[in-house]
Amino acid sequence: MGAGALWGLVFLAPELVRAFTPLQLAIGRYLAYGLLAAALLSPRWGRLLRVLDRSEWRALVWLALTGNTIYYVLLSSAIQLGGIAMTSLVIGFLPVAVTIIGSRDQGAVPLRKLAPSLVLCMGGALCIGWQALSAPASGSTATQITGLACAIGALVSWTTYAVCNSRCLARLEHVSAHDWSLLTGIMTGAQALLLIPVTVLFEPLRHSGTAWLQFTGVSLAVAIFASIVGNGLWNRMSRLLPLTMVGQMILFETLFALLYGFAWEHRLPTLLEAGAFALVVLSVTSCISTHQRAAKVLAAVE
Repeated sequence: MGAGALWGLVFLAPELVRAFTPLQLAIGRYLAYGLLAAALLSPRWGRLLRVLDRSEWRALVWLALTGNTIYYVLLSSAIQLGGIAMTSLVIGFLPVAVTIIGSRDQGAVPLRKLAPSLVLCMGGALCIGWQALSAPASGSTATQITGLACAIGALVSWTTYAVCNSRCLARLEHVSAHDWSLLTGIMTGAQALLLIPVTVLFEPLRHSGTAWLQFTGVSLAVAIFASIVGNGLWNRMSRLLPLTMVGQMILFETLFALLYGFAWEHRLPTLLEAGAFALVVLSVTSCISTHQRAAKVLAAVE
């Protein structure tokens, strides 16, 4: 829940600094993330270099790309082109995708037992989607379609990250969940450095001093709260829960993103949005209950 509450802030960041492009937002956030992660990890750097092999460094490159760099550029683009509601709808299907993949793991709760939870989750996402579709479009049809495509790309990218990261953490007994998060941050920061020439050559950089100050503040805030603390909480959770439950926990990001969106727009949720909240909460509690029953049966058998 803590990770979801902090990650939900990411949905507001593009609205706070609309003068900057999604790529610039990603560079600012992840440069800050990389620098902060390097500083926090510096006392343990020597030991980690000794225990990590080449395959684990390759995994970090892949996780940094799918879970941070590519995902955040696509997410920011989706929010700026299609709006918070549409993006929240698409990202709301993350739990379904991750849970379906996790159900194939050995010893996982069967998908048929998780079906009620997944149906509730999809019901909540559809409520949000209906609300989004009924609202006046903020741009042209082409803009909305491009935003939708970016949101779907973000969904695929982060599903890949969630599954791969959970499986890496299950194998890495010699690295703590927090250190793995910081190592991912360092790798993401390195990738952000490589993107600087792209934004310098192809994107506008003429902003006022006040705009740059606001951009720096938002980048640091998102790096500290969403990346350092949020990712640390998520990695700890990924070690404690099976992948079929990890998927359901992503719902909290959607819930908090909507709450922050309501606060930003100074309004209360509509009837459909309130229904979506109720369905999402029921989805999570149903999933937890199913896993509790499965654990009790396994304990009785043993």
